[in-house]
Amino acid sequence: MTVALDRPVPGLFVDQEGSVLTLRLDRAERRNAIGDAMMAGLIEALDLAGRDDSVRAVYLEGAGDHFCGGADIIARNAGIDGRPRPGSIQRRLPSQAHRLIPLICEVQVPVVCAVKGWAAGIGLQLAAAADFTVTAADATFWAPFSERGFTPDSGATWLLPRLVGSVRARELLLLGRRLSGTEAAEWGLVHQAVAPEQVDTVARELVDRLAAGPTVSLGLTKWLLHSGAALPLDGQLRNEAFAMELSSRSEDFREGIGAFKERRSPEFKGR
Repeated sequence: MTVALDRPVPGLFVDQEGSVLTLRLDRAERRNAIGDAMMAGLIEALDLAGRDDSVRAVYLEGAGDHFCGGADIIARNAGIDGRPRPGSIQRRLPSQAHRLIPLICEVQVPVVCAVKGWAAGIGLQLAAAADFTVTAADATFWAPFSERGFTPDSGATWLLPRLVGSVRARELLLLGRRLSGTEAAEWGLVHQAVAPEQVDTVARELVDRLAAGPTVSLGLTKWLLHSGAALPLDGQLRNEAFAMELSSRSEDFREGIGAFKERRSPEFKGR
């Protein structure tokens, strides 16, 4: 099987090659600003990836010179005096951005994000939520909320303090500080900063490595890292025992033990 959406989504490229599912934000003329249809397409694709055994890793990128300039709030509010209808935001977000970010955090396959140019608003949150983000050293990460007069969403106030600490999160969210890709890596916001021309190569090598790994074990480890943030030690130890029980029943566990005994590199199948 391969992951395919029910219908094409303008502005979103979805393709599976081998065990890697590529999701490309494809509105280069708008810095890949995410509209409602793109949001729904991303959610559908990630949901399918989590249920399709043929997917062992997800690659998230942007077309052209930028990763993502944020949500397309101009198009969303066109024709209504530039303001959303009262009550519409809190009803809409749970099924849109506030579903997308948890999916990236919780889907039990690794997600690798490649960032060039701007990663603003939800673009920053996507990069922060991914398991690994490889960024161009000269990219720009920006949470524009305070400069636009509204509050953060899509998990920014949950993700950023955990990744960079509360003091630096205040700099990003209250002062609107912009970070270069190099600074984002130094702060622990992303995995690695490289020269712009190396982003695709380094990120692709990383996603291919993860796609060749023990998918069951990687997925359960990702779940443990996510769930552990809200649990006391005893609760997390119970989860670790549960995950160990499941992973030790996988074919990849047997392959890993066999490779160790035979002093060779394992060849995992994702089962």
